[in-house]
Amino acid sequence: MSEKPIFSAEHISAGYGRKAVIHDISFSLEPCTLTALIGANGSGKTTLMKCIANQLSHGGKSILLGECLEDMSVKELARKVSYIPQKSGIKISLPVLDVVMMGFNPVMKLMQRPSREQENRAKAALATIGLGGYENIDYLTLSEGQKQLVFLARTLIEDTSLLLLDEPDSALDLQNRYQIMKHLKEMVAEREQAGLLCLHDPILALRFCEQLILLKDGCCVGVLHPAEDSLEKMEVALQEIYGDISLIECTGKNGMRHLTVLWEG
Repeated sequence: MSEKPIFSAEHISAGYGRKAVIHDISFSLEPCTLTALIGANGSGKTTLMKCIANQLSHGGKSILLGECLEDMSVKELARKVSYIPQKSGIKISLPVLDVVMMGFNPVMKLMQRPSREQENRAKAALATIGLGGYENIDYLTLSEGQKQLVFLARTLIEDTSLLLLDEPDSALDLQNRYQIMKHLKEMVAEREQAGLLCLHDPILALRFCEQLILLKDGCCVGVLHPAEDSLEKMEVALQEIYGDISLIECTGKNGMRHLTVLWEG
């Protein structure tokens, strides 16, 4: 990992009321990479994501391209950071195309309508993630997996430097999980972005992410780089958060190295 960081989290701490949830977490992200936050339920992944997105009061700083995210207005932050939470929050009937085109809101004036070029970009994004023809479907009638794909399409049209996605794979079937990760990996490489994802599946993280941030009880207990670290080092680190597991290396049809997790007991 030799690139200059595009983003740095510096000593992030936060909680809810008097309950501390995450403690003094620091890490950096490099351009053209995906980083996974992994850990058991309650380890602080979503809380950390909310802090970086400035959705939750916290201590510490988040620095993107030399600028402090905590000092930005909501609209300025939206121009620089794409944040997709676990739940969309959309509770009214809207055509799928309108939901995707919300990605243009940070760069548009009040009451301004999207241009024909922007509309075509939104349609192309839907086609890319396999929802071509869904433009006029009511978003609320979609499955949870389809809703996640719609928000991936929205992310594809946003011109930001940092992607924050909280469990983007949670409602997807196996094929779509790998497809969404493939799209994200290609996108950050092409646009020189950095992506930070909360993931429950360590196999998915090992397959697609250049860096893994391991959280346990609100603390960072390890940082892994699957392309560089030894199998033994990664196995020991993952056992810290998942218990008795084994890490297995195999070779895919394309000759690339793949890692999988064998759960013991």
